[in-house]
Amino acid sequence: MTAARFAADGVFPSVCSLDCPDQCGLLIHKKDGKIIKVEGDPSHPVTKGAICNKVRNLPERIHDPARLRTPLKRTGPKGSGEFTPITWEEAIDEITSRWKTLIAEEGAESILPYSFYGNMGYLGTEGMDRRFFHRMGSSRLQRSICSAAGGVGYGYTMGGDFGTSPEDTVNAKLIIFWGVNAVSTNMHQVMLAEEARKAGAVIVAIDVHKNRTGKWADWFIPLRPGTDAALALGMMHILFAENMTDEAFLREYTVGAEELREHVRAYNPARVSTITGVPVDDLYKLARMYGNTQPSFIRIGNGLQHHDNGGMNVRTIACLPAITGAWLHKGGGAIKSNSGYLTLNERALQRHDLLKRSTRRINMNRIGEALLELTPPIRSLYIYNSNPAIVAPDANKVREGLAREDLFTVVHELFLTETARYADIVLPATSSLENTDLYESYWHHYIHLQEPVLEPLGESKSNVEVFRLLAVGMGYEDQALKDSEEEIIRQALDAPKNPVLEGITYELLKEHGFVKGKVRPLFPGKLPTASGKIELFSKAMLQDGYPPLPEYVPLPDEDGLPFLFVPAPNHNFLNSTFSNNEKHVRLEKEPLLHMHAADAAARGITAGDMVKVWNRRGECVMKAAVGEDVLPGTLVSQGLWADATGKKRVVNALTPARTADMGGGAVFFSGRVEVERL
Repeated sequence: MTAARFAADGVFPSVCSLDCPDQCGLLIHKKDGKIIKVEGDPSHPVTKGAICNKVRNLPERIHDPARLRTPLKRTGPKGSGEFTPITWEEAIDEITSRWKTLIAEEGAESILPYSFYGNMGYLGTEGMDRRFFHRMGSSRLQRSICSAAGGVGYGYTMGGDFGTSPEDTVNAKLIIFWGVNAVSTNMHQVMLAEEARKAGAVIVAIDVHKNRTGKWADWFIPLRPGTDAALALGMMHILFAENMTDEAFLREYTVGAEELREHVRAYNPARVSTITGVPVDDLYKLARMYGNTQPSFIRIGNGLQHHDNGGMNVRTIACLPAITGAWLHKGGGAIKSNSGYLTLNERALQRHDLLKRSTRRINMNRIGEALLELTPPIRSLYIYNSNPAIVAPDANKVREGLAREDLFTVVHELFLTETARYADIVLPATSSLENTDLYESYWHHYIHLQEPVLEPLGESKSNVEVFRLLAVGMGYEDQALKDSEEEIIRQALDAPKNPVLEGITYELLKEHGFVKGKVRPLFPGKLPTASGKIELFSKAMLQDGYPPLPEYVPLPDEDGLPFLFVPAPNHNFLNSTFSNNEKHVRLEKEPLLHMHAADAAARGITAGDMVKVWNRRGECVMKAAVGEDVLPGTLVSQGLWADATGKKRVVNALTPARTADMGGGAVFFSGRVEVERL
């Protein structure tokens, strides 16, 4: 870091830290030491100066007077938000003393870190934190709340998170956004699709809700939640039956084509229409459009994997480009995630060697159950980069667990979040603009170096700094826990097994800010599957206890309740981030429950009525939005809204803590509910 970057006035290059595929290049405008404007960096080859509303309004969040400035110690009941300021020395001593006692009396596995990607920087999310807890020998967290199920499913088909290069998709003639509200969550893919549309491309959106992306597309296809695999199998039935296949591609680059050809005969259009709610004529239209258009590209979203059958949903859709040979056409194929290309030296980054013995793993989706029922019990939580009181499923059970008086909880945060209110010690966190860190997109192929452009606010510290302090307090002498940010970045970039990172050095990133990896097209080439090919029939799945061919598995009929409830993202928040910032809340207005007119009429509900949505886990109160943006039997809300006194709007009070078919993923969108007019 240089003094120039802390100058009171000027324009400074930066990168967006949010858990978003676009990972935009930014320009930070400062005056009198404060950010007065955030704009996109026009020199970035993919994001090209365009940014979303969330980031455009970032100054209000960074300079929010509610940001934490000093460590705090709880003085009132858990959840009350009653704290008194303490020094960093007092905080570190309190934490490490409690931990040393717990380790001596109950073992290190009585302590659990809980985190996700509230900040996408590698040093603070997968670096010093992992090193510290590996050295401690604590319980380990299975971080599977977001993309785990789909990642495993896609990997069975393609060998890993490898897809089309985003820039190439401007060449596509058919673009399908499947289970992704890209206008709100992947805006630069929308910009590329717009460029393709100007050249004649058709844009189709397949989803359970006619959201902003559905309204922007040329054709919106609504379907019932969790039936995505059935729709894809119905398309395959027609593609094979009407000879809209690339037989040469299937022979050379796939295994299992003949088995799949026979298998999908059972998924005839009439059956698939009954399952999905998609009319037979629309199914034929979609399949023929896909089979007769090249290049065709599918953007596979996060939404369809948040079901009990989520891994199989993604695995099945991932087979479609192979059937038509779309991968051989520039801009064709699919993207679920491209994170496999830019794989760092994970062992050097996380230092697994510091973990001297195998320790238990706890799925983050089941944190409520773990806090209340696990034996031996969790006695201490260290929470960072996450807000489980809002984002974790079965939220009432989570809060019951957080309220345990015998649970010593530390939260490292920017604000006094819903989770922080349950903490014993709260530590003030720096924003990403106050840190040094390394960022990689999981969509495009650029790596970014973030250098701080602001002095830390008050006494706030980064994750890396805090774990170094905790290591000293615990008496850990390992050099890995003393490494500087620069040293960790150099270690992570030293990845000789990944040719995509060849030549990318700390010096190069420091000079240019961002650098593109050396990515090559997947085909012709060999995939990292066992066969080296796209596995339409997967022996690995068979060995792991799954059907080896794509299959539709119905969602469970939970408690006999009539509606499937899908709490989807909204436009102005990112999970719970920004939900506590006044400007973003004002832009989003209020939580709505989207329901079909026929369902509303049957319950005497009209547009604008306040309704109660409930199941055995909890209840929420929202305003009804009545129309035809969802199919009958489906209810959709948008956004994780911050707690407000007297307002029941924590949607994850309704969501199940079951895990998906693959990867231990979340099933946020498979919960069943009832709804009634208040």
